[in-house]
Formats: sequence, structure tokens, C-alpha cells
Amino acid sequence: MRKFSPLTLALAAALAVNPVAFADQPKAPVTPGALAQATSIDAVLAGDWRSDKNKARDQYRHPKETLAFFGVQPDQTVVELVPGGGWYAEILAPYLKDHGHYVAAIFKPKNPSGENASDKSGLHKKFADDAARYGKAEVVEFDGKAPVFGAPASADVVLTFRNVHNWTDDGNAEAMFKAMYTVLKPGGTLGVVDHRARAGTTLAQDKDSGYLPVEVVTKLASDAGFKLVAQSEINANPKDTKDYPKGVWTLPPVLALKDVDRDKYLAIGESDRMTLKFVKPKK
Repeated sequence: MRKFSPLTLALAAALAVNPVAFADQPKAPVTPGALAQATSIDAVLAGDWRSDKNKARDQYRHPKETLAFFGVQPDQTVVELVPGGGWYAEILAPYLKDHGHYVAAIFKPKNPSGENASDKSGLHKKFADDAARYGKAEVVEFDGKAPVFGAPASADVVLTFRNVHNWTDDGNAEAMFKAMYTVLKPGGTLGVVDHRARAGTTLAQDKDSGYLPVEVVTKLASDAGFKLVAQSEINANPKDTKDYPKGVWTLPPVLALKDVDRDKYLAIGESDRMTLKFVKPKK
């Protein structure tokens, strides 16, 4: 019987476990062993850099379940659109630090002050002050009228949380969805979470309430070329009646009425939200 060297036997064993392990690979491939040692999402969620206030919102935003539903992996390039103060950035950037890449895409500020300028300075400071935690997390600025979030087909996943209702109000939702389609690789995932309007209502009826009909989001995505592949009730809240004096902002975390019926709105919790997973079809 022919004898094989230990090296040959080791190579054969590796191929048996993973037949494509020695096929053509991109530069500096991430090994399964390295991914197994990647920072777990549980470790990130428990991280001491997250404030108690942010951690308290996990019960409403369900980050572990939501990211799992969207299929986010630690070796991916993930673009998050308009992350605001960085609630999800504090989770995604550390999770992707070792083997992936996190990109925060923000509106280019038109003025040195205001929400967009504050988001920009806050994210830059967050990432610069703790490079060991956030790695090479990147901030990309874009023009809302002609948005570009990165090189075409450069992202594995695009995520946006509670933003689409703003884009429909501002009239740039179509451009945003087209830009998301462009930046994604074929087969890439778009994950959308937003305040869900009551069934049967229209965009005009829900204008300025913060709530959005699911059908509006699915049409925006399909018109841009996406395919809806799954919906989840992870972020549902059946206690949300969606009929408040100041729209969705009546509920926490904003509590726009301040102390008026505060306990009532705290008992309801954060809004009922749609969670939609789309894919960019492979050509």
C-alpha cells in the first residue's frame, strides 16, 4: 500500500472538511478558525463602552436577533445609513473590527451646526477616541439629492434603522434606494427597520407621524431592483396603537409630551416596527 507523508495527509483532511479551502481565494482570506475566534455579538452587546441607557433599549431594538435575521457576519463590509448618534455603530463597528469593515454613511452637513453636523463630529470622535475598539470604522458623507455610499458593488450588507419615513417626507427616498442598490454586491442584503403604520393607511395619511406603510417600503425597494425575501416580527409591538398627539415621537425614547401621560407611554414602550430583508439579485 502506498504511504503518504504527514503533510499530504493533513492537506487531504483539510480538503475533506472544506473542499473549497484551496480554491482561488481573494487576497488575505479570512479562515474559518479566525472567524470562530472573532468577537461574538454577545460580547459586543455586553461591552462596557455601551452605556446603561443604550443597553436598556436592547429590549425594544433586539440587536442580536435583528442582525442575525439580516445575516450579518463578522467578515463582511456593512454600510449603515444615517446612524444618528451611533447606537448601532457601537455594536456593528466592534463586531466587524477584526475581519470586516463598518461604514457609517451620513448626510453631508450644510451648516457647521445642526443634527447632521452633530452626527458627523460625534461619530468621528467616537471612532478616533477608541481606535482599539472601533478599528478602521469609516464615516462617508453623501449628498441627499445624489447619494453615493461607496464604490459600486463594494458592500455585502446595507442597513438602515428608522430612516425611510424621513426620506419619504423629504422626497429623496427613491434616490436613496437606488444608491443602496448600487453600493451592494450582487447577492448582497438590504435590511430595513422602520415604524410600521396601521394596515390599510396611505403615505399621505401617515405623513409627519413617523409611521410608514409596509407597502411603501417594499415598492421603493422593488422599484430600485431589490427582491423582498423575508419579513420578521422581531421588532413588533402590539401595544403600539399609532394614534398619538405627536406621532411616534410621543413614545420612548423621545417622549415628546415629556411628563404628560409619561407612565402610559413608557408602559407601551417603543414603536411597532417592520423588519424587512431584501436582496440585490445576482445577474
